[in-house]
Amino acid sequence: MNVQATQRRNPVQERSQGTVQRVLQAAAALLAEGVAVEALTTAQIAAAASLSVGALYRFFPDKQAIVDAIAVQHMEIFQQRLFGLVMTSPPADGPAFLGAVIDCFVAYVEANADFRIIAFGAPGGGRYVSRPTRDTYANSELAGTIEEFATEAFAVPEPEEFGFRLRIATEMGDRLIAFAFEQTDAAERRRIVAEAKKLLAAYLFGA
Repeated sequence: MNVQATQRRNPVQERSQGTVQRVLQAAAALLAEGVAVEALTTAQIAAAASLSVGALYRFFPDKQAIVDAIAVQHMEIFQQRLFGLVMTSPPADGPAFLGAVIDCFVAYVEANADFRIIAFGAPGGGRYVSRPTRDTYANSELAGTIEEFATEAFAVPEPEEFGFRLRIATEMGDRLIAFAFEQTDAAERRRIVAEAKKLLAAYLFGA
């Protein structure tokens, strides 16, 4: 490896990464402030990030790419938090583990308005993360780690089929949590999440 060449590229790479983060932070802030995804434009995002539209397009081809990048970044942060939770407070069994994952995710979504809007939409509205991106993080390191942890730590029925069942449970859970966030009443949302945990625990662990 040419170390000098690598060192010469680093400042450019750092500036590029810094620009990407400025774009994502600007878009996330606009969404958190209440700008609807449909109304959000690349021109608005560029202005909020103190960039020209042309500079923004060097890194993102369109608004959807920015929305998807925000979702992926949030999922990476959530993954770190979930791993920390599991390591510090190991669940006693499979259903408790599943409940901890769901509770941690719901709390994260509630605490991050930009992610909530793009992942699950406003009440009565649509979802904005593209299906390919949703599939990517549904089959990410997070999903693999959850599968590995569950099969090693708990007695799961049909462990050779558990990965497939987890994929089904992830899809069901995604739709149920989306349904929960369609509710304007917080108590009704909690009720739906509680039922989702029961249903998924029964499906995955026979609980």
